[in-house]
This record gives sequence, C-alpha cells and structure tokens, in this order.
Amino acid sequence: MTASAQPAPAAGPVVGLDLGGTKIAAALLAADGTVLARHSRPTPAQEGAAAVLDALAAAAAEVDPTRGASVLGIAAAGVIDPRTGMVTSATDSIRGWAGTPLGVGLANRTGYAVACDNDVRATAGPELAALNARTAGHGSLLFAAIGTGVGGAVAADGRMLHGSAGIAGHLGHVPSPEAAGLPCTCGATGHLEVIASGPGIAAHYARLTGAPVDRLETVAARAAEGDAHAVTAITTGAAAAGHVLGGLANAFGPDRVVIGGGVPRIGALYADALRAAFAAELMGPLRGLVPQAPLLGHDAAVLGAASLTITLPLHHPGALR
Repeated sequence: MTASAQPAPAAGPVVGLDLGGTKIAAALLAADGTVLARHSRPTPAQEGAAAVLDALAAAAAEVDPTRGASVLGIAAAGVIDPRTGMVTSATDSIRGWAGTPLGVGLANRTGYAVACDNDVRATAGPELAALNARTAGHGSLLFAAIGTGVGGAVAADGRMLHGSAGIAGHLGHVPSPEAAGLPCTCGATGHLEVIASGPGIAAHYARLTGAPVDRLETVAARAAEGDAHAVTAITTGAAAAGHVLGGLANAFGPDRVVIGGGVPRIGALYADALRAAFAAELMGPLRGLVPQAPLLGHDAAVLGAASLTITLPLHHPGALR
C-alpha cells in the first residue's frame, strides 16, 4: 500500500462518499463545498466486502461521470486506520468488512487517489474546522454520534486523534455503570453502547416491561403518553451518555462538545437528562460547558469525507495489482 506523506489540496472537484450499514451516499463537491451532484443507493451489506467496494465505485461514477475529480474521500463504518487504509475492526452489519483494504481497494476500482476514515471522525471534521477558525487552530472537540450505535471523535489542540489502528473516538465502548453485565457487540460487557444507543434504549424498555418493541420511536411515543417504563429507559440511556461524556470532558478539556445522531432527536426528555448528567461530572474549569447540536445537517458526512483528501494520506491505484 502506498500513501503520500503530505496530502495536497485537490485542484478541482472532489468525490465524497458516506458508507453506512444500510445506505451509500455520494456527492461531487466543488472546492468551496458546493454540492454539484448527489446519488444514493443501498449498501449490499450481506454480499461481502468486494460487493461493497464495487457499489462504492459505482456510486462515485454516478456523481462524476465525466471524471472531473482526481481524488475521493470516504467516510466509512467500522474502525478505519487512515494511514494504512485498512478496516481494522467492524461489526457484522457489513459482512466480512474487517480486514478490507479500503483505501487501495477503492482506488483500484475508481482510479482516484483515496483518503479514508471512520464515518464519525469524518463527520466531526467540519466541526473541528469551524472550531479551529475561532481558536487560531487550537480547538479541542469531543463529538458523539448516538444512533444505532454510539460512535465518536476526539480532537485536541487542533488535531483529530486517530490512535492505534484508527480506534480513537469509539466512545460506545467506554464502561458504563448503567450497562453493567449487559453484553456488547464488541464481545465485552457493560459498555455504553448497549444502554445508550437507540437499540439499547429499546432493549432496556423491553427488559423493564417484558414486552419487546420494534424501535426507539415507539419508546419515545409511549414516554410522551406518560409510560413510566419508557421514561425510565430513555432517561437511563441519556444519563449514561451524559456521565461518560462528562468524564471524558474532564480528561480531554474540550472547547466544544457536540452530540449528533438520531437518538438526541427524540426530544427534550432525552436532552435534559443527558445535559444534567453531563454537568454533574464536570470539574470547576469546565462548568458552563454544554453539549451542542452539530453545525451541519445531512451533508456533514460527505462534506467531511471530501475534506479528508486535504488532511489525510492518499492511497493510490495500483498497490494491489
């Protein structure tokens, strides 16, 4: 595998890809971030890594049929090491995804130079850029994405942290007392994700009531109707997230804490419980720090993916041929 040591800004448009377990989103972006073209398609998640790489390449071709771009950035599910371009770990939401040479595998299929990173870190990239713009390049950021899982990103003194094998920022696998004894998808027990994610909150409601529910929104609707068990499931998950994030804030000292993903959108019951638990953990110098919503909307991931091409190593075609 080959990668340039110092990425150079692209002279023209950039392709941005966002790979999730159910959907691939693609965009062609101008240098100023304007979206010139969009495309989405289902992720062939159960057909194996080669099929997923082929689908990613096809999505890129849809948004850049005239080959105006020369570089591509991808924000991908899983633990991604941007230096090697490898998927170093992944759940079974994409079959056979762990061990995939994402960078050069996609470069060989498309002909683009490719930069890659975890989807949450890529989404957090524009947040860090905005923070750095007002902190003279020294912003520190704690970013959490709470949805089907719990992901995250951590930046210190203006730089995104990647860590060994690209694992930095996996906040869902921090121990949580509220999750004690519950099995986690990573194989351990008692991690934040199993109590604070959308499926985790729904599962907790089912444990409290003995009645399984299909989705988080069902729990939220029942909480709004006064169901005490639904209220407990939501506030327990929210408080668990708030306690962990408050403790991590003490460890990293962020200028800004951002909480995105689908779970926070269920309403004030969740947000209030998370913020109260977060505030209860903070040391004196951080009191007054309040978690915020993301600055960007649905385009955050593809914008962040495109920006990877100017901040991370580029993986070039030919390395696997």
